[in-house]
Amino acid sequence: MTRFLVVPQWQGSPAPRAMLLTDGAAAIAGDLPRARTTLLEVPLEAGDAEGTGVHRLSSLRRTRELIEEAIAAHAEPTLVVGGDCGVTVAGVSALLGPLDDVAVVWLDAHPDIHTPESSPSGAYAGMALRALLGHPSFPIEGPEGLGADRVVLVGARSEDDAETAFLAESGIARVDDLDDVVALADAVSATGARRVYVHLDVDVLDPSELAGVSSAVPFGLRTADVVEALRILRERVPLAGATIAGFAPRSPADAVQDLGAILRLIGSLA
Repeated sequence: MTRFLVVPQWQGSPAPRAMLLTDGAAAIAGDLPRARTTLLEVPLEAGDAEGTGVHRLSSLRRTRELIEEAIAAHAEPTLVVGGDCGVTVAGVSALLGPLDDVAVVWLDAHPDIHTPESSPSGAYAGMALRALLGHPSFPIEGPEGLGADRVVLVGARSEDDAETAFLAESGIARVDDLDDVVALADAVSATGARRVYVHLDVDVLDPSELAGVSSAVPFGLRTADVVEALRILRERVPLAGATIAGFAPRSPADAVQDLGAILRLIGSLA
């Protein structure tokens, strides 16, 4: 049975209104089963870069420790509800056992593959997937054992030149759309993985499907296709854990309008 860990982290986001992510996490938490939900108290302060290229590093590092401790306290798979995309690094790092049998599905309008040197913003959320793969300049280490050949990037359609260059040589598999809802499961099966971690930034959806994101990108995925693709994937490969991140509604009314899509996505993962 899935447990829910709500992490209203905002310090990794590049958005001017990053703290809207805390409102999004709270809105989702209100519809989760209380007995299986833990609300994490993240640091209130923005945090300091500590002389690195990662903004707000001190707070991000502390939140990562709290996430890993909370996940390790339970044997069941955990669905982490962000907050920004940086929470996924902790979610994957907390998985039990070596990661040589794990694939990571990254559903996101952005590939989040920057390094501290290439990032134009210094925001950790835009580096999260690269942190999972490891890079010597990251002050927050990712997990050991995850290779690019076990990553599937889905729905990405907004990337910087540095990200495009890395992706071209990385070996990361890409699924640009889910018109064929079996394509995701096929891509994960091709990695040979025996379990899968799913990261889902809600900005992967088309703006007509969900409005509550910090930076909407047109021509996204349909909620129904994502839900069906994840259902098929889970029939083939057991779920090790998951993240839903990036929900940033601008008002309580906007949150209510979007929660139908959000809860359908959660249902496909829980």
